[in-house]
Amino acid sequence: MNNFIYKFGLLFFMAAIMDSTVHGGIANNGENDNQIYDLKCEYQTNPVGIDEPDPRLSWKITPQLGITKQTAYQIRAAESRDDLTAGRRLLWDTKKVESNRSVHIPYGGPELESRQRVYWQVRIWDQEGSATEWSDPAYFEMGLLQPDEWKAQFITPTLKQDTNQSEPAPYLRKEFTLNKAVRSARAYVTSLGLYEFHLNGERVGDQFFTPGWTSYNHRLPYQTYDVTEHLDRGANAVGAILGDGWYRGYIGWGNQRNYYGTDLALLAQIEITFKDGTKKTIVTDNSWSSSYGPIRMSDIYNGETYDAQMELNDWDEPGYETTGWAQTTTYDYPMENLIAPDGPPVRKVKEIEPKEIIFTPEGDTVFDMGQNMVGWIKFNIKGDEGQTIKLKHAEVLDKEGNLYTENLRSADQAIKYTFKGESPKETYEPHFTFQGFRYVAVSGLDRKPTTDMLTGIVLHSDMKQIGDFECSNDLVNQLQHNIQWGQRGNFLEVPTDCPQRDERLGWTGDAQVFAQTGSFNFHTAGFYDKWLKDLALDQKENGAIPHVVPDVLGGAGATGWGDAGVIVPWVVYLNYGDERILENQYPSMKRWVEYMNTQAGDNHLWQSGSHFGDWLAYATTRSDYPGATTYKDLIATAYFARSTHLLSKIASILGKEEDASRYKLLYEVTREAFQEEFITPNTRVTSNTQTAYLLGLTFDLLPEEDEQKGVERLLHRINEFNHLTTGFLGTPLLCPTLSEYGQTETAYKLLNRKEYPSWLYPVTMGATTIWERWDGIKPDSTFQNPGMNSFNHYAYGAIGEWLYRYVAGIEFDRDHPGYKHIIFQPHPGGGLTYARANHESPYGEIISDWEINDKKFNYKVVVPPNTTASIRLPGAKKGEVTVNGTLMKAGDSLNKIRKEKDDLVIEAKPGTYRFVYPYAVKDENQE
Repeated sequence: MNNFIYKFGLLFFMAAIMDSTVHGGIANNGENDNQIYDLKCEYQTNPVGIDEPDPRLSWKITPQLGITKQTAYQIRAAESRDDLTAGRRLLWDTKKVESNRSVHIPYGGPELESRQRVYWQVRIWDQEGSATEWSDPAYFEMGLLQPDEWKAQFITPTLKQDTNQSEPAPYLRKEFTLNKAVRSARAYVTSLGLYEFHLNGERVGDQFFTPGWTSYNHRLPYQTYDVTEHLDRGANAVGAILGDGWYRGYIGWGNQRNYYGTDLALLAQIEITFKDGTKKTIVTDNSWSSSYGPIRMSDIYNGETYDAQMELNDWDEPGYETTGWAQTTTYDYPMENLIAPDGPPVRKVKEIEPKEIIFTPEGDTVFDMGQNMVGWIKFNIKGDEGQTIKLKHAEVLDKEGNLYTENLRSADQAIKYTFKGESPKETYEPHFTFQGFRYVAVSGLDRKPTTDMLTGIVLHSDMKQIGDFECSNDLVNQLQHNIQWGQRGNFLEVPTDCPQRDERLGWTGDAQVFAQTGSFNFHTAGFYDKWLKDLALDQKENGAIPHVVPDVLGGAGATGWGDAGVIVPWVVYLNYGDERILENQYPSMKRWVEYMNTQAGDNHLWQSGSHFGDWLAYATTRSDYPGATTYKDLIATAYFARSTHLLSKIASILGKEEDASRYKLLYEVTREAFQEEFITPNTRVTSNTQTAYLLGLTFDLLPEEDEQKGVERLLHRINEFNHLTTGFLGTPLLCPTLSEYGQTETAYKLLNRKEYPSWLYPVTMGATTIWERWDGIKPDSTFQNPGMNSFNHYAYGAIGEWLYRYVAGIEFDRDHPGYKHIIFQPHPGGGLTYARANHESPYGEIISDWEINDKKFNYKVVVPPNTTASIRLPGAKKGEVTVNGTLMKAGDSLNKIRKEKDDLVIEAKPGTYRFVYPYAVKDENQE
């Protein structure tokens, strides 16, 4: 097993190195065993088209080369790579800065200008005071920083349309001539609606659903493309296809559409620099032409209809005949709303081949992809001219084995394709839609279906996977798989609640309970940063935060949901050490807390408003109703205290001491009000539910002397049911709180339960993603209410936080965020014989890997360079522990060893440690 772990860790590291060397043309790391690698600017590798005036720079230190600590750094920057590496004509040179800081260093050179490219590199001094070699160069490039730099105009087609329904997708084009050789060219592009951008017969870029979904009423992202290689000397053609998308397609409920506007529009500006230094700009204006084409309908919810017989062959190449094409007209839109993208774009990230073909009792031909996924189907099928096939998508089959689509509600999520019949096989992928599905029913085939006809294309916001968890329980491993796939499916532009039915909205409550789990699995900083800016923009005048962001529903101010505005920035800060996100979101956080304060009034009890409560908590239909209903005013007051407490801490971090004192006092009086209203003298919390006690304990609302009584009452409520009874708000707190209070075996008991309700029950029913309900499919294989029964709904996947933090034992230190100091705290139990987790922190890879074998505890820990760690060895005794093959004692790498209860705790420097010591298994029970 140790050999496997070594290979796994080595492969993970090499994959990280390779990933950061292939983007953008300039290697960031890995060449010649560079000591500095993974250079980042605003979380991105060599970004092109940013608008942050003081972009922050970060790097990592290669772990294999013996550097444990950075004592100083020097950054230098220039406008060319040659000048940079020669150290001449520098824009910026920090000289030697005595600091161990290696993340989020703001650029400090001259004020950056539009289009400016800056090359930069860094070197450091190690613990011995020795300087490293300079890193390989990296770069960042600015976008268009001022509204008046846009010479292009938004244009919209003058085609006949009925915006009350889905219309064909408009095609727009223009030709132009270049009489000189091109040195470089950039295209700045955006749209109202979605767009695909084309040059000389090729689709430009690998991003999908551009320009993305944001609060369109306040801002609109544009993309920057390096199109140098797309342009030719002589005749050229530029074009775009527009789609309804979130802008004017169906969004929300009740067939709502045209939420942001009724007209699709394109903005494109191609700036060309010739080799002789002269320039030319091609822009969107009313000289462009427009036409409809083969995309007869494309809608987020309903899918796409494509008629290949109507294809506009070579429409995006020079020389195309535009007879019959309509004109375009300019469209007024405020240029000051244009921004560079904040988050990662949507890309194709994986392909899935069908697992098998099923012929259902109802006669459908169904391709089983083997995984509930989000994206679309690419097909390669032969058809006759005019023949039409239809693809219907579903997450599950019913108990008879037929396609189940009731839970899609009004969303059709179907693809219709009409063949042109001119080639042996026709290949097709949709354009402006995506589906959530495992099963695809194909009708209209006139030949035997084969699995090579279809390929599943997985799409999501291109966040890098930075963590994984594995243990000796295969069902728990499948649970982890389901959590990660639920995140893949729902982190598409915004953190959606579900990817299949007529909803797919950025519910704030789901986002806040899952934020930490999501940040263990994937690199979420940019994704959340973008979404949180939309949250602040859509926040109501009175401070209420919408139920969904971007807000297309109108409702706002629900406890546990609106608190995402405080909790999610805090999670990003803990995981990335990012103070800027706290600064950016602080006004929004403050307005939310003041909104709650106004709602609560003088008695500091929030007893008004409309709330979702502990959504989807355990319920029964028994006459005596032994379910779990937690009073909404209790939950609201608890979250009022929680967000106020966090705001006081955030104010202190930002140096806002007056606010810090004020909100600390507000938290304390709210805590007292909670105790007086909801806690009896014998520590019974009103509602007497698991969630009620969890809120009291986790949010520090119980008197300190009564915490143990609260734990006992929580255990009584768990043992009384012998299962969890919590909903969306209580469930994420359950296992972490139990472990914090020394009740890890009870947490394992809940985890290992296979019957409904439990995390593993859906796994036993064949789930490959997280369900919305504990019993989306009931034990008798019937379904829950189709009105709300998603099979890809990540909220209950928040158990992943406990798997990483407690089972495997990777914990952040709130006083040293971003894993500058790491706490390793494995909690063996539950019958597990091993658990391992890895996480790529801002400083490098963290590994916590334990195994119980032959009555010995084998524990591997990897502490990345330029950090420190506290390592807890459960059940260890002094004099019985070996580390890397020798008896453990305090020394250069292990600074301190102390006894804490039954464990040993070691303060450690960076390095790889393998601890071995005798271990008595306390509980082999897996039930």
